Amino acid sequence: MLKELLIKNFAIIDDLNIRFEGGLTILSGETGAGKSIIINAVNLLLGSRVNARMIRDGHETAELSAFFDVPEVSTAAAIMAENGYDPQDGLLVRRIIASNDRHRIYINDRMATMQMLASITADLASISGQHVHQGLLKEETHLAIVDRFGGLSQRVRQVSDLYGQLVPLVQALQVLKERKKNQEKEMDLLRYQAAEIADAAIMPGEDEALEKEQGRLRHAEFLHQTVYSVIETLHGADGAILEQLGEVRKNLEKAADIDDGLAAGVQCLADHLFGLEDVTDTLRSYLGNIDTETDRLESVETRLNLINKLKRKYGGSLETLFQKRDEIEVDLAATTAIDEDIKRGETQLKTYYDQISTLARDLSEERKAAAANFAESVEKELESLKMAGTRFSVSLSPLPLSKSASPWLHVDDTLLSATGIDQAAFMISPNVGESLKPLASIASGGELSRVVLALKAILAETDAVGTIIFDEVDAGVGGAVADVVGKKLEALSKKHQLICITHLPQIARFGDQHYYIEKQVINGRTTTSIRPMDQEERITELARMLGGEIVTRTALEHARSLMER
Repeated sequence: MLKELLIKNFAIIDDLNIRFEGGLTILSGETGAGKSIIINAVNLLLGSRVNARMIRDGHETAELSAFFDVPEVSTAAAIMAENGYDPQDGLLVRRIIASNDRHRIYINDRMATMQMLASITADLASISGQHVHQGLLKEETHLAIVDRFGGLSQRVRQVSDLYGQLVPLVQALQVLKERKKNQEKEMDLLRYQAAEIADAAIMPGEDEALEKEQGRLRHAEFLHQTVYSVIETLHGADGAILEQLGEVRKNLEKAADIDDGLAAGVQCLADHLFGLEDVTDTLRSYLGNIDTETDRLESVETRLNLINKLKRKYGGSLETLFQKRDEIEVDLAATTAIDEDIKRGETQLKTYYDQISTLARDLSEERKAAAANFAESVEKELESLKMAGTRFSVSLSPLPLSKSASPWLHVDDTLLSATGIDQAAFMISPNVGESLKPLASIASGGELSRVVLALKAILAETDAVGTIIFDEVDAGVGGAVADVVGKKLEALSKKHQLICITHLPQIARFGDQHYYIEKQVINGRTTTSIRPMDQEERITELARMLGGEIVTRTALEHARSLMER
């Protein structure tokens, strides 16, 4: 229950403090006095988004505060306890609106987030104004209302949870099947690439070795001439180096026979002669190889062209080519397992699908019963609100199939959604003899106000919201209808705290408390003030509401009789 509301530097409100009690509280005053500003402030304290333009001119911040009593057994109490708040202390919500858009939220004097505020206050208070009336015209809200009436919210949550698990599995299966559709084409390409690389049988470093060999073979003639010339110089020609050195060795050996000091020189010379003979043999062998490799260049260049072609195709180097070969082998192994993945996915999907389809069918049947009972209850409430003879029904129909939707999201030729397989539309015929038509196309402003009130009265039996605020519940009604609306609000206030803005004395007379809101100019500034009224002040206010600015004796007598009734 809302116990206290403080508003400071907000719109045209300078400083306002309102204390609320249980039952029905009436807020009245001249048009434009600031009644809707108060409702807007409460809305912000329940978690709506703020705007710096709401700050009163001449100030840097606006401050809004509200204190709620929190029922011991309630969703709000549970959420508070989970987050370290003691619900027995009550709930103090404070919002600071700053001109620099650095707004702040405090819950029991601790900084909090918008999400935390909204979750705690969700079941503490609700505001029923023109936006609610317009929301009622949207058919997407009708199914949730039937579910609340039928106590089906838990069943809907079960369907929603399963749907949230089902959809990712459906999407994953669709991806696998799409891959399978392209699998053969992909596998043919992968097999071709794997065979192309395997058939080439390329060895690590082979390209570098072949490039060196290619260079040698391209200069074979030069190499042959050069080596042949060296061999001739060393050994083959007349006066060759080895021949001359042989003569030198003989002469030196003769000298060494005379002086053994030359023996070391003789041995060194002999070693070099043997070395030069080895060089000559090596060069002859090299020359023989060149002579036998006349067709090798063509073979090397053909091989090198193949390797370079594959290198260009698979990354530019042998390293990237071998990496691609390994990736292809992995991809081939993966694509061969795709059938098993699809089978596993379908098995898992079937488990979830069987559960959700059963739940959705059962929920649909329960909704049919709930919709019939709901329609009957609405007709009774509307009859008590001077709409006797009105027919009301809930049209439940299957969700239409979508061509793009997966068969796993079809149940009995109906589209499956997070809320089941149904859609609902409220149908009404306020005039006897007329056919039922959608609520949005037929209800007048006054009729819509009474339909909203009827729904509130019906849902009050199961609604956990402690405080209901009605903004312009009297839109489009008057006279005797206003009187029955007032009586309905009085009855509803026995189960909920009601705060009601009204311009009608027939409704205001039922208030347990009555506040007067007025706009004044003080020191050149417009400001809104609020004050509670005693019995005589209430009679005067009812007289003003009856007769206008000038309160006559007749209006006062009428107002007194209304209060006495």
